Amino acid sequence: MIAAGLRRELSYAQIGVLIGRNKSVICREVARNRGGDGTYWAPVAHRVAHERRRRPKEFRLVANPALCRRIEAWMDDGWSPRLIARVLRTDHPHTIMDRVSHETIYQALYVQGRGSLRQDLHRQLSTSRPRRKTRTGPAGTTRTSSLYREAFTFSQRPPEVDDRAVPGHWEGDLVLGTGNASAVGTLVERTTRFTILLHLPGTHDADSVAAAMIREMAQLPEHLRRSLTWDRGSELARYDKIQLDLAMPVYFCDPHSPWQRGSNENTNRLLRHWLTKGTDLSRFTQGDLRKIAATLNARPRPTLNMRTPAQELDQLLTTPSAA
Repeated sequence: MIAAGLRRELSYAQIGVLIGRNKSVICREVARNRGGDGTYWAPVAHRVAHERRRRPKEFRLVANPALCRRIEAWMDDGWSPRLIARVLRTDHPHTIMDRVSHETIYQALYVQGRGSLRQDLHRQLSTSRPRRKTRTGPAGTTRTSSLYREAFTFSQRPPEVDDRAVPGHWEGDLVLGTGNASAVGTLVERTTRFTILLHLPGTHDADSVAAAMIREMAQLPEHLRRSLTWDRGSELARYDKIQLDLAMPVYFCDPHSPWQRGSNENTNRLLRHWLTKGTDLSRFTQGDLRKIAATLNARPRPTLNMRTPAQELDQLLTTPSAA
């Protein structure tokens, strides 16, 4: 159609209307694929485009098995393909064969025959899906309770919490196991993204959650206990005891608003690499949870300029004036 239009001396805009493309697309096609004499011939253009499209080199994750092993080790530690690509780009800024994009990793996981990654490696993704799936379905719901009529609300939270400029503001929730019969408490500091896991081996009622939280957070200095934001679940009905023992106000999200503790939501998604859905979480010991938290806190974060939460918190602990 392009060649025929040019022979009829039609403009690029007129040819674009005929084939449903912008005139700039026609202009680039003619400039790239015209013959040696400057004339645009359809068979010649097709052949030139075909040769340019060919990629005789191997897929990078086939030609570089050592790179595959590094990616597998990182994914076994819960790293996402996007984070792996970011770290590889930082570690190898000048050697392109030693790094890949996150899309290349996803293709190796989802497209049969692409790359040399383990066939079961997709299970290490936060979704554990063997293939891509469009995100659909209604948004999740949160629990409401009349227990919090006298509690601080999200709208009462000071502005300094939102801009993350001042450390010591935490978000928390429970990660639930099979049939909601077991749970692990999660606490995330908004500025450093440092994570603390609460061991709840027997039950996750209000008294157990309050006791575990007070035990863990009491180890932090006072300047790193400024506030806590939690969902409206009955497991925090003893918020008054938490506020009193830790000298830290507790703010509750609005109903059906999980994004108001977005750092915690994102962290819980990462934790599902270890605390998988449909499993009994009571089998995890206090030592297991500390090891999981240490692994996550040693993971570099793009939001922290590729520093780790552990490094950020250590800096706050060693230089309190920075807080």
